[in-house]
Amino acid sequence: MISESSSFIKGVVLGGAFCMLVTLLGHIKVGHGTKAHHHEHHHIQAPNKEDVLNLSEGERVELSKSIHVYCIILVKPKDLGHWAAARETWSKHCDKAEFYSSENVKVFDSVAVNTNDMWAMMRKAYKIAYERYKDEFSWFFLAYPTTFAIIENLKYFLLKKDASQPFYIGHTVKSGDLEYVDGEGGIVLSIESLRRLSRVLGDPDKCPEQGGMIWKLAEDKQLAMCLKYTGVFAENAEDSEGKDVFNTKSVGALIKEAMSTHPQQVVDGCCSDMAITFSGLAPNHMHVMMYGVYRLRPYGHSYSDALVFLPPPGSDND
Repeated sequence: MISESSSFIKGVVLGGAFCMLVTLLGHIKVGHGTKAHHHEHHHIQAPNKEDVLNLSEGERVELSKSIHVYCIILVKPKDLGHWAAARETWSKHCDKAEFYSSENVKVFDSVAVNTNDMWAMMRKAYKIAYERYKDEFSWFFLAYPTTFAIIENLKYFLLKKDASQPFYIGHTVKSGDLEYVDGEGGIVLSIESLRRLSRVLGDPDKCPEQGGMIWKLAEDKQLAMCLKYTGVFAENAEDSEGKDVFNTKSVGALIKEAMSTHPQQVVDGCCSDMAITFSGLAPNHMHVMMYGVYRLRPYGHSYSDALVFLPPPGSDND
């Protein structure tokens, strides 16, 4: 459910505060590491809340039913702890979520892609997702196992976006002439972008699986280079106030930074109250986030959300 008050960020901050207590205010560093934050172009914002409120109830219902998100989580056997946490928490809120593993693992169901190379894993995951679900889903969200996502906020962000257009959305970073979406914060592709990607994946000259030194880059950069050949460019996702909604750090790390740089405005200085992702979380912190985001509620407080995103049929989400 999308909160149009500060209740969401209060829950997130409480969850982040618990994370900080667990780590004794330690900086959480898990996964692929922090990359430089720099972007200059291609900014895209969430819809205006007032515009949503002006819609009729029938229009709101139709909109809330029209957005279906397929989630791809790339995992390896060494990620079992994070894998279990993501499986038990936020991924339940996807319309469908599947874990793409480097090899077959008996403990959990997964789609084995039989490679340990992250770029090859990503390529195969996108190819399989397109072949299987191109007629079922319009939006495809890819994440690492250390990512925590609030799927309802993602759906709200995508509310007025046309999936038949080539969207490639997330937290953008500039590397030389290349602007790409940082995989740490999660990557969103529209069905049109995925269609173009699936086509260029078959062109070894434009999008090789393995090649010379120029192609030995991080998988998120290689994805951007392949998409660039198809006319798809990275777009930085922001809320209506210009704050990033895809975060490449944990809530605990962002709160620590805000306490240092904005000690009088920790909440406002920390992150957007419509944040979609946080990254670099340990498995137990994902459960803490789940508590802060979805379960902790002040008694007697009424919510006046303009839209309700119902869970998929048969889901056991929170």
